[in-house]
Amino acid sequence: MKATSRKRRGKKKGISLEWKFVVAALLLILLSPFYYGYVIRGFTSTWRWLRDIGEDTAYRTYSSFDIRIPRGYLIHGIDVSSYQGKINWKEVKQMEEDEVRVHFAFIKATEGVFSVDPYFQRNWREAPKAGIVCGAYHYFKPKKSGEWQARFFLQTVKFESGDLPPVVDIEELNGASPAKMRIELHDFLKHIEKSTGTRPIIYTGLSFYKDYLKGYFDDYPLWIAHYYKSRLDLDRSQWKFWQHSDKARISGISHVVDFNTFNGDSLAFDRILIR
Repeated sequence: MKATSRKRRGKKKGISLEWKFVVAALLLILLSPFYYGYVIRGFTSTWRWLRDIGEDTAYRTYSSFDIRIPRGYLIHGIDVSSYQGKINWKEVKQMEEDEVRVHFAFIKATEGVFSVDPYFQRNWREAPKAGIVCGAYHYFKPKKSGEWQARFFLQTVKFESGDLPPVVDIEELNGASPAKMRIELHDFLKHIEKSTGTRPIIYTGLSFYKDYLKGYFDDYPLWIAHYYKSRLDLDRSQWKFWQHSDKARISGISHVVDFNTFNGDSLAFDRILIR
């Protein structure tokens, strides 16, 4: 009786060799990086699918860029300054998600009448090498002479055929009256246009445009900053570029960067370039 009892207990506790192989195989699979990578990828895909269902179809999230991008636009770009540090423009050019990529870049050149962006010359040289269409911009100081700011800008930047038009960045009054600002801005624009034969682009925020510029410079192409919206609150006939985010993550750039879209197709984009 005792021997039989021991045999029965052994049968209950014992594990066959076949089962040991099965358990070992399962453990290997569960501990495998491939298994977890597969599960994580599957979970991520499912999450993206569920997230996209509830999103505004006109304002989709692009995970690679870590921002939401308005749909219905074909040509996208960035604008950079020394804040972004040293940029690997080849990596910028190679980045793409669902046909969204960096096609153009506006690069800060100057500010006021003395300041040159320390990374301008490098960016101006390296970005075109990577196949990115470039433009340069000047940060405008309303209390300084508009003509002298224009002269300083053109001493720094040598525009060529195929470049985007010169840009003036006007964002604040800096203690100047609106009337004074408009006089100096007018002088800047006229000097640039006379010297280059190209009508410059005005960059500004949507509120600043509506408060101080609307109705005064309507003949100039507009580049408007208006963030985190599925559409720009301005008639599409009134603007050329839209800076819709300031938090994009771009390969080759270590800091967040502004993301922009062009209002038009590739033919319209080519027409705006310097001849």
